[in-house]
This record gives sequence, C-alpha cells and structure tokens, in this order.
Amino acid sequence: MRLDKYLKVSRIIKRRTVANEACSGGRVSLNGKVAKPGAEIKEGDVLEIRFGSRVGRYRILSVKEVVRKEGAADMYEVLEEDALTRAERGEE
Repeated sequence: MRLDKYLKVSRIIKRRTVANEACSGGRVSLNGKVAKPGAEIKEGDVLEIRFGSRVGRYRILSVKEVVRKEGAADMYEVLEEDALTRAERGEE
C-alpha cells in the first residue's frame, strides 16, 4: 500500500492530501529514510512524522485497504508521540 494512503486509512493523518503534502515536503521518514507519498509500506516498518517541533514515531502492525474508525488505531503501535499530537487525534 502507498504510504500516503496508509496514513489516511490508519487515521494517523486524517486527509490523504495532507498526508501527500507531508510526504512530499520531506516530513515523513520510513525506516530512517525520507519517504515519498508512493513509497510501499509493509508490516514492521517504522514511520516518523514531523510537524513543526512535534514528532511522532509509529510501527506498522497491519496493512488494510479499508478499516472502520474504531479499528484504525490497531493498525499501528505508537513508539513516541507528544501530548499535543495525541490530543489532535482525539486520544486525550
């Protein structure tokens, strides 16, 4: 699956256009390397997303084309994330 689509489906980033822009702007790394929106992701990969001074790191646990909102958080494991990023996703 494409990286930008995964970010949207997993709801790490809520809109695919924003995910695409983040990847194109060099703010998303996949396994330690800057990733383009079309990069192929797989289970076990580690994502790092930078928005300003905020950083989030996630391990991909599953790759699904379609998932309900309730199951989106099961697609990844949070390795590192600040409180503001969690609050924006509605987890606080």
